[in-house]
Amino acid sequence: MQTEERSRRQDNRAMDNMRAVVRDTYGGPDVLRLERVPRPVVKGGDVLVRVRAAGVDRGVWHMMTGLPYLGRLAFGIRKPKDRVLGMDLAGTVEAVGPGVTRFAVGDAVYGSGNGSYAEYAISHETKLAAKPQSLSFEQAAAVPVSGVTALLGLRAGKIGAGQEVLVTGASGGVGSYAVQLAKAYGAQVTGVCSTRKVEFVRTLGADRVIDYTRDDFAATGPYDLILDIAGNPPVSRLRRALTPTGTAVITGGEGGGKLTGGLHRQLGALALSPFIGQRLTMFLGLVRAAELQELGPLIEAGKIAPALDRTFTLAEAKDALRFLEDGRVSGKVVLTI
Repeated sequence: MQTEERSRRQDNRAMDNMRAVVRDTYGGPDVLRLERVPRPVVKGGDVLVRVRAAGVDRGVWHMMTGLPYLGRLAFGIRKPKDRVLGMDLAGTVEAVGPGVTRFAVGDAVYGSGNGSYAEYAISHETKLAAKPQSLSFEQAAAVPVSGVTALLGLRAGKIGAGQEVLVTGASGGVGSYAVQLAKAYGAQVTGVCSTRKVEFVRTLGADRVIDYTRDDFAATGPYDLILDIAGNPPVSRLRRALTPTGTAVITGGEGGGKLTGGLHRQLGALALSPFIGQRLTMFLGLVRAAELQELGPLIEAGKIAPALDRTFTLAEAKDALRFLEDGRVSGKVVLTI
């Protein structure tokens, strides 16, 4: 009887655990390891998602490395507050908290959660939406952070039909959606990328593609709207590419040093904007159900589609982050779980 009881307790503990990609310190992909950890417990408006796939993006890279240091105000000053990495997710609802009204167990969902590089992750119902039926879980996991960021960026720039729009970083996760969304809004779109990704950006529907290793986008304008995702052109260069009343929307935190990343450039642009005819702005790319629901019909109508470069398994999370870190990704990378 004691043996049976001990075996039962061991089985219960196994059911309460899950595989997850964890880290205890900031650093490169080598700080990551696959470990068994307790399964999250729902409360309030929480939704427990059985994760089928999770997106890999620069935001996760910043959380992993703790760079820029300013980001540690949110991530944890000396060490990560959250051991399990990951944000983007797609999967099925495993359990809901007592305050949840929009979802039920078994629903297929996509969105953003805490620690999505795991078999289960907690999200809030305000950060989830029904998964588009035309997408696989892997494709759906490539949408939330990047797709919503692109949507909010174009919205901040007051995108409109007939505009001349420039997208820097057009081959990346956010850029691949920005090109497609701008076309869906009726704009003429120019994408900026490296030599080996020119054909990829053309497949997204860009009307023109600029290879930044050969040509200066500032000499190709003027543009009504620039969505700057690459994170390093000087503001003066963006202004040269704009019409006298054009708008530049600056996002991303690449370059600019380890302390603030690209934030100093964004804040400088905001300070300058009231004193010139052009509009310089930034925004926060927070994943919310409203934007996910806005993207859904565009996906189902075939106007935008996830550009999935390749998938890695959960155990290959290190390789996925190295692939991203090396700048080899065209579109998005996803972990399958």
